[in-house]
Amino acid sequence: MTRILLFLATNMAVMVVFSIITSLFGLDKAIGQSTTSLVIYAACFGFIGSFISLAMSKSAAIRSMNVQLIEQPSNATERWLVETVHAQARKAGIGEPDVGIFHQASPNAFATGWNKNDALVAVSTGLLQSMSKEEVEAVLGHEVAHVYNGDMVTMGLIQGVLNTFVIIFSRILGSMIDNALRGNRGGDSGGYGMGFFLGNIIGNVVFGFLASMIAAWFSRQREFRADAGGADLAGRQHMIGALEALKRGSPADSALPEKLQAFGITGGHLAKYLSTHPPLEERIARLRAEA
Repeated sequence: MTRILLFLATNMAVMVVFSIITSLFGLDKAIGQSTTSLVIYAACFGFIGSFISLAMSKSAAIRSMNVQLIEQPSNATERWLVETVHAQARKAGIGEPDVGIFHQASPNAFATGWNKNDALVAVSTGLLQSMSKEEVEAVLGHEVAHVYNGDMVTMGLIQGVLNTFVIIFSRILGSMIDNALRGNRGGDSGGYGMGFFLGNIIGNVVFGFLASMIAAWFSRQREFRADAGGADLAGRQHMIGALEALKRGSPADSALPEKLQAFGITGGHLAKYLSTHPPLEERIARLRAEA
């Protein structure tokens, strides 16, 4: 599971920074109380935050997971990985992704990138050691399907819409807190006070958290599609076998770092509504039902 909590965490950080900057430099005052101005402002900054996160996703994942890119295969396993991913990409009709390996004892993999033709597919050393070649091929197919389906761009657009509402509701909360602290005399002061600044920051965190729950729901739906794509590219039984192998893995070791838990392969251990992946049992049952 490796693509969305990194994306969501980066996005939330960008949003909070934007909120601080706009407040410090007085951009909030320039907007005034116009609903149209507020919506335009919120949409612009909301989508900027989302697409900055999207643009950073590949490089951030490489740094966070210490991914070693396979530029020149040094052994048969690396050669097979690159050839398999590139063959699946050609079959799916997308550009050949970069391929990498990261050191982690548990079986895991992820795909990321800002578009279909500039992506990264990476697998853990634990996955290569614990799964058969057919199961690894299915996992790779799952990740290539994420790229083919444009899941990162889709999530970027969804997050941009969510960010827009987060900014609007945060400003409303900031105004309510500011007016309450001033005794509803905010409109006579010609500007916003500290209550607005603090309320805006708190709103970005709280509403951003709620937005992350919505984004996680969308992510879970995309996982089912990626499983189906992996089944098409590598065989349904191999995809089912890969998911069953993940079920047998140690729960204590199966999760990626929290900020990276999205668009990977394993089922998450987050709370139900924050999990970016459906339970493995549901994914296996869905594949069997579609056979």
